[in-house]
Amino acid sequence: MLIASYNPAEMGDILVTITAPGNGDQAATVKDGVVQIMSTKGNQLLGYNFMDASKLLPELTGVNGQVFLSDDQVAKLNQKLAAAGFDQQLTADHTPKFVVGYVEKMEDHPKSDHLKVTQTRIGADQTVQIVCGSPNVATGIKVVVARPGAMMPDGKLIWPGALMGVESDGMLCGFRELRMKNAPDKKGLWIIPDDWQEVGEAVDFAKADTFFPAK
Repeated sequence: MLIASYNPAEMGDILVTITAPGNGDQAATVKDGVVQIMSTKGNQLLGYNFMDASKLLPELTGVNGQVFLSDDQVAKLNQKLAAAGFDQQLTADHTPKFVVGYVEKMEDHPKSDHLKVTQTRIGADQTVQIVCGSPNVATGIKVVVARPGAMMPDGKLIWPGALMGVESDGMLCGFRELRMKNAPDKKGLWIIPDDWQEVGEAVDFAKADTFFPAK
């Protein structure tokens, strides 16, 4: 998994790359303008921060937020890592992070009176379990699914995990989380029209922004 983010207004000219959730104590090693972040327990690579990132990847100029790195861009980053003396390299991740899902089944959460446990199809042969607390979650609807590795507009990262003891592999997204243009400021999932996009397709947010009329 590879998550990359570039926010020059807040962090300066630094490209942040994340390969695993950073739970617990961490250790940082700095070499030649690269910061390697490792977990102290298990010695797992958590990611790298690349200083002066726009010199390494000039196309970052004008970018703000999550960056979906191409194979060529990851290769350039790996060249930088090798030159700096780091032996753990990055692997490009081209899996769509926001996809159209279909809620096939739903049941009450065993430890909550408002959470639901859904079985949501995100591809022809792939169904995942996602816990959801939205008031309009129901079976038989198309929704936006944030897969593990997605970065929400507020910077929150989506990882596999558990909600009150029940495994959840992603997030069903609502208007507020997605910050969709002109969408109503209220709780609830964005229920995608049946003929909008097919299950498993990457969400076309440019098209989605035209769904709601301008205020």
